[in-house]
Amino acid sequence: MRFAVVGAGVIGTTHARLIASLGERGRLVAVVDTDLTRAVRLTAKFGGDPLTSLRQACVRDDVDAVAVCLPSGAHADAAVTALHAGKHVLVEKPIDVSLAAADRVIAAEQETGRTVGVISQRRFQRASAFLHEAVVSGRLGRITSGIAESTFWRPQEYYDSGGWRGTLALDGGGALMNQGIHVADLLLWVLGEPVEVQAYVDRLAHDRIDVEDTVAATVRFASGAIGSLSATTAAYPGLPVRLSVHGDRGSAVIEREELTYFHTVDGERPGDQPDGNHAVDLGGAAGGQSIDDAHRDQYLDFIDAVEQGRKPLVGTLDGRRALELVLGVYESASTGRPVRLGRAR
Repeated sequence: MRFAVVGAGVIGTTHARLIASLGERGRLVAVVDTDLTRAVRLTAKFGGDPLTSLRQACVRDDVDAVAVCLPSGAHADAAVTALHAGKHVLVEKPIDVSLAAADRVIAAEQETGRTVGVISQRRFQRASAFLHEAVVSGRLGRITSGIAESTFWRPQEYYDSGGWRGTLALDGGGALMNQGIHVADLLLWVLGEPVEVQAYVDRLAHDRIDVEDTVAATVRFASGAIGSLSATTAAYPGLPVRLSVHGDRGSAVIEREELTYFHTVDGERPGDQPDGNHAVDLGGAAGGQSIDDAHRDQYLDFIDAVEQGRKPLVGTLDGRRALELVLGVYESASTGRPVRLGRAR
């Protein structure tokens, strides 16, 4: 598949590098950026032609799909333009910064019949996939709770380095919208449909930004399960993402990209068990998997989805659901009241 990357910043560079690593499955044919120098620099390294407008890429017959790597608040505009030009779209998280924008992407997807994927590469890590299967198959029993933690550190220079970072208009939010949304998506993937959220947010360690650097929220799910979600960019020096899921027949913990704990009432435990417990094959989940490898696997899933005419593992409805949760957190924190979710579908 032949890709154009839109946005030659840090995230665009990551996408260009991943596409270049796909071999026969993918090829970078264009990089779009309003700063031609940045586009030239990226194409010199990974191939393709430097362009200064998305429309230049959209009229080319050798562009099959567009990877949208712009500031978050510009995602929907670019995705809709590409879709109506007949291109498939892989858009960085979040899908955009408002539900109205997300719905524009979904409408364009339905109108054009093109494929749209939303980046959430942590679903493609072996540990996450193993945990999801364990929940779906009932090995953990009735799921009662889950805890998702995104405990990062970003210095002030991080926010000062780009005019759009830390702005509501283009960033849409802070620690949760831009860092914690990954682990929020995992929490939704394993616990299901969220119905209510209550939250607190604040800016505690950074200046000159419109958005939060610390979030704590409680989420009620349709199943009755209760989730805890925290995200921060104000925890020096930063800790690994952590997800724990608990049921009435077992519990599991993912940390440092690995499944570090798995124990069920049937005696399933990782590795050789001299105490009589049943050793469970983790399918590589205990060994971890890099974010880069998972990101690449999401690209391969997207290409397979286009070629097979199926939905990608992470589609627009998944992106919308994660965004709705994030916006619900912000609304609850602003009003001081619980917020019902799923109100505008």
